[in-house]
Amino acid sequence: MNRSGGWLAVQALEQLGVEYTFGVPGVHNTELYDALADSEQITPILVTHEGGAAFMADAVSRTTDTIGCAAIVPAAGMTHAMSGIGEAYLAGIPLLVISGGIRRDSGMHYQLHDVDQQRILDGIVKAAYRVDRHEDVMPTIFEAYEAATSGEPGPVFVEISGEVLIFSGTIDELPVYERRWRPPLPDGGKVKDAVDLLAAANHPGVYLGWGARDATSVAVELAQRIGAPVSTTLQGASVFPADHPLHTGMGFGPSAVPAARKAFAGCDCLVTVGARFGEIATASYGMKIPETLIHIDINPEVFNKNYPAKVTIEADAGDAMQAIVAELCRREATDPAAAARTQALTELIRNEKKAWVDSWTAQPSDSRVSPGIFFRELRALLAADAYMVVDDGNHTFLAIEQFPVVRSKHFLSPTDFNCMGYCVPAAIGVQLTHPDRQVVAVVGDGGLLMTGLEILTAATYGVGAIFFVFHDGELAQISQFQEIPLNRKTCSVIGDVQVEGIATATGAAYIRMESDAEVPGAIEEALRLAAGGRPVIVDVNIDYSRKSAFTKGVVKVNFGRFPLRQKLRFLARALRRHVLGGN
Repeated sequence: MNRSGGWLAVQALEQLGVEYTFGVPGVHNTELYDALADSEQITPILVTHEGGAAFMADAVSRTTDTIGCAAIVPAAGMTHAMSGIGEAYLAGIPLLVISGGIRRDSGMHYQLHDVDQQRILDGIVKAAYRVDRHEDVMPTIFEAYEAATSGEPGPVFVEISGEVLIFSGTIDELPVYERRWRPPLPDGGKVKDAVDLLAAANHPGVYLGWGARDATSVAVELAQRIGAPVSTTLQGASVFPADHPLHTGMGFGPSAVPAARKAFAGCDCLVTVGARFGEIATASYGMKIPETLIHIDINPEVFNKNYPAKVTIEADAGDAMQAIVAELCRREATDPAAAARTQALTELIRNEKKAWVDSWTAQPSDSRVSPGIFFRELRALLAADAYMVVDDGNHTFLAIEQFPVVRSKHFLSPTDFNCMGYCVPAAIGVQLTHPDRQVVAVVGDGGLLMTGLEILTAATYGVGAIFFVFHDGELAQISQFQEIPLNRKTCSVIGDVQVEGIATATGAAYIRMESDAEVPGAIEEALRLAAGGRPVIVDVNIDYSRKSAFTKGVVKVNFGRFPLRQKLRFLARALRRHVLGGN
């Protein structure tokens, strides 16, 4: 049969279950987009910027059973998309990026978009491929998908040469995709070793990352059986329900909320599942990790990095925790002290959480919007299965400390790559693939300026997501990091953006939220408008005067690690600037 490379690529994507592609058509992928237009399964989505395409595709992968797919032009489209590709790479998110390529059959040099894409992408993709023959189009896309979804997931890149996409070629038959990779089973001996350590522990704890996202029920069972408090990473914030009595919050070191710090005090055995002990997750490595560490992950490369483990188990999170629970049951190893420990823990956690919320909501403001009141009312008015998407910034940590997420994979945030601009397009990707769910985004005004025009994409396709813009006129997280020790804000005060103008330009509804008294009504109105398929921008006059626990803790942790001479230098400078007004 004679088929174009564009047609073959679409056949492969359909077999993989792809429902949307995100990108911008151009000279080099026109035939791919023409073939997508004929697909009854796949809807191609036009974005305003390929960075937004990659973020939308990332969100699809995080919240559905399908893989997110970007369809982009080479060179400029690829470099635009690199922010989203890098975010997926460090976050362990499967992503399939299909790019056109230059003509390899012409013999001509210095063609449009003629760059070595594989070389540029080296370091932020799991694998990169170039297809120069029609018979390789479908097998290569299948191989790329295997790489993206095997082990620790990640982004992959497939470039299809121009002549392959444009012209038809002869292939004998259409390949059929068959899944090959299977996760390794947990080592039985290591499972027994882990249970031995848990049996000897007086105060075990559980620490969960994104890798445990599909293992919530067994994580709950494990925590209850051993009577352990549960903490999560930032990316894994949703993997353990925040309304469970043993849930404490993000982290458990000096940058954590009081419930986590106190519940994990004296922890002598930590079960860590699907987490890498990265800088953000550990709040600049400020968490005290007990010597008795049990580390479970699908990627063995993460073991013994930053913190040595007594037992490492390479396996799927759910399989490994299920094996541990089964071994505990086989031994009838329910700790007799677990019930009393659990009761005391749950009472401590409940009291500390209530005190934390009360401290943020006790004094409503009549001139600004208090973060505590905003997140309290938002949680009360949203359904349990609503999705929360945040950007990188001060609001990220306020959200993680103030907004309880009760369903796994329902909280999305940029993490280790930490890319501003993630929130708006990611929220669109979530809402597009979950039209029957509420999707709310919280983004700073700085993040909005990076990708806010993607709200036009939402309006074009009838995507009723809500974008709460925390509007304070600063890059708040970095300005706080500057102001605390330096008493100045260098390049962290932004221009006076007229958010209503962005709403007008993109076709979104606009609501102004001026003070705490307006919070419930504004949220209700936004939900009403969004339910009709229209994006909504809520301009929030946010009060950032109080620092998050994360911000205060990270500053303290980092300063504490400075050499003595540098501490004295920083203290002397802070004294001059804060007290004497000098430089």
